[in-house]
Amino acid sequence: MNQKLLKQEYLKLLSKQYPTISKVSSEIINQSAMLNLPKGTEHFVSDIHGEDEAFNHVLKNGSGSIKIKIDEVFESSLLEKEKRVLATLIYYPRKKLAMLLDNVPEEDRDEWLAVILFRLVKMCRYAAVKYTRSMIREAINSEFTHIIEELLHEQEALDNKHDYYQSIIETIISTGRAEAFVVALSELIQRMVVSHLHVIGDIFDRGAGAHTIMDRLMSYHNVDIQWGNHDIVWMGAAAGSYACIANVIRVSLRYGNMETLENGYGISMLPLASFSMDIYGDDPCTEFETKASDDSSLSTREKLILTRMHKAITIIQLKLEGQVIKRRPEYKMEDRLILDKIDIPNKKVTIDGVVCNLKDCNFPTIDPENPYALTNEEKAVVRKLQSSFVYSDRLQEHVRFLFSKGSVYKIHNNNLLYHGCILMNDDMSFTRKVIDGKELAPKDYLDYADRIARQGYFSNNSIERQVGQDMMWYLWKGKESPLFGKEKMATFERYFTTNKDLYAEKKNPYYKFRDNEDVCINILKEFGLGPEAHIINGHVPVAVKKGESPVKANGRLIVIDGGFSKAYQKETGIAGYTLVSNSWGFILASHMAFESTQSAIEHDQDIHTSKMILERSAKRIMIKDTDQGKTILKHIDVLNELLLAYRRGDIKERG
Repeated sequence: MNQKLLKQEYLKLLSKQYPTISKVSSEIINQSAMLNLPKGTEHFVSDIHGEDEAFNHVLKNGSGSIKIKIDEVFESSLLEKEKRVLATLIYYPRKKLAMLLDNVPEEDRDEWLAVILFRLVKMCRYAAVKYTRSMIREAINSEFTHIIEELLHEQEALDNKHDYYQSIIETIISTGRAEAFVVALSELIQRMVVSHLHVIGDIFDRGAGAHTIMDRLMSYHNVDIQWGNHDIVWMGAAAGSYACIANVIRVSLRYGNMETLENGYGISMLPLASFSMDIYGDDPCTEFETKASDDSSLSTREKLILTRMHKAITIIQLKLEGQVIKRRPEYKMEDRLILDKIDIPNKKVTIDGVVCNLKDCNFPTIDPENPYALTNEEKAVVRKLQSSFVYSDRLQEHVRFLFSKGSVYKIHNNNLLYHGCILMNDDMSFTRKVIDGKELAPKDYLDYADRIARQGYFSNNSIERQVGQDMMWYLWKGKESPLFGKEKMATFERYFTTNKDLYAEKKNPYYKFRDNEDVCINILKEFGLGPEAHIINGHVPVAVKKGESPVKANGRLIVIDGGFSKAYQKETGIAGYTLVSNSWGFILASHMAFESTQSAIEHDQDIHTSKMILERSAKRIMIKDTDQGKTILKHIDVLNELLLAYRRGDIKERG
């Protein structure tokens, strides 16, 4: 079928959606008007690492965007304390409203509620300036859709409209629906203040709430995710990769985080617990104490079980990884084959040609003749664990969401988003990976990695599926993984050796050169972007204590490792960075540690945020200047063709 006939068929299909000239004309008018609205606010976060309370708060306050709007709307009409209360009410409407109402005398309650509703309506109107009526209608997800529309577009300043406006508020209160209406308005404000959320990787591990974060993201109105290495290993585990499953469990045990595994995803650790007590029942496993070893809620016996489970899964992981490395010589990771270098009688191990002492020499499941083979008991444990991962409905739902909304990188509104790095050599040149005899440029390699990872989850071909699952493991910790960005993950060295020089995990040269503007411009060029574009990067915490800046290469690259993980905050000195891009430019927000949701509600304690304006546009950025605008313009062009086809008689109106 030639192009002309294809276009004719497409227009016929489109005519089902717009069956008349008037319908097409109206849509062209609506779409054209939308182009001249201000660009919606984009919110960038990264490296959440299971810290669900802090993330939820940053999400609710839009990294301070709501507080900014409160200051703009009520600059001189509210006290600072009143502004803080209003902000908390918008973030946590149900709990905060109940708390506030407890302190309002019954006889004053209606008047107090009226004041609160007027303030929320005023905030809604201010937040709604970037949206058409139809967009607002879609955003309102409550029984109050019609009433909110009336209030948002009512002209209360006109004498003949004031009474009408007042009566709506009074009726809402008199019918006992004020509390529900406060919730509806607050949630609408949250939704309108941020139009698009970008998560630059690492939702999982360390903190205990990755599963609740994923639930929150799945209900968010507009989100995309760039996979981090801590995400891809969970995705590989959900696909059934033995090596990824072992890594996920080991990291969870290391950080004392069994909440996500057991309660979040219903994955039974009983097979591993039973096995570890049988095999390591007389082993103190001193080097395998978890980060939660000081948790007073755990008994001595529980801590000992976790410690032995930790050692058991670590040995299993090292064996399984050895099998992957042998199966995939193209990964060039033979230097990570260490189990066959152990000299148990002499309590030594040779790593990278260095002979060093072993801290732990109890390896009851390692066969010196075949060190990477699982014992029959280990095989049984791994199979049972795999079944738990593969048949966890909630985990599978979350991982499918990561595949549908996620990717290795994303280009959006002239910004290049990725979690880890672009692989580079010591001479500042790009590393070019050779796959199947073909040399791939950086973008091509990221596209390849993205495709093969999907294959590891979705393919029905067992060989393709194994290749894809091995790739997900490689992206987690491979020596040239763009999501990991280090030469090695020193797992064996940290647990078993006394030579701390071997603990170092050398970063890819990218991290040495990313402050060079020419390097960043070359990266942008590789992805088809001009020198005025930005790279938004996560993965490595910004060492603020040491004077490191998150803004690099003269503003071309911005690092927003969120620092949500409490484990990093001693190193960084803050709770990380988030980024806001509104219709006037970029605002970088640095955050101090979040105490708790309860404290935020009771004491109006927002996360203390410092803001830095990185760029300010000379003129306001409109939708027509964005990727959304380009899509709308293409749609308008097609609609104009349909309109012309109607008027020429090529297509009949459906009437």
